[in-house]
Amino acid sequence: MLVMVMLSLSFVLGQRHHDRATGSPYESGILSEGSARVRFSAKFYLIAMFFVIFDLEAVFLFAWAGAVRETGWAGYAEVLLFITVLLATLAYLWRVGALDWKQGSRRMVS
Repeated sequence: MLVMVMLSLSFVLGQRHHDRATGSPYESGILSEGSARVRFSAKFYLIAMFFVIFDLEAVFLFAWAGAVRETGWAGYAEVLLFITVLLATLAYLWRVGALDWKQGSRRMVS
């Protein structure tokens, strides 16, 4: 209800601008040039996904480090398994060339 009242009041009491420049986009006071639809290669998104995945793994390790005394040896064994899986994944990605920025350096592993 409050949202509707605020939107209605801003519509009724707000200023009206009919200038040509009002509807044109700008960034920090600079008029834009060209298209906003820049095409990124799939490699960019792949590296971004790797970053998010491995960054999220660091969060799990920090949480484990905070509770290391409570988890005991079982928690230590679990985090060793976790790190082993992370290192195996990183080794696989390195081996197939997913971390190389050079064009055409990726090879398929069967």
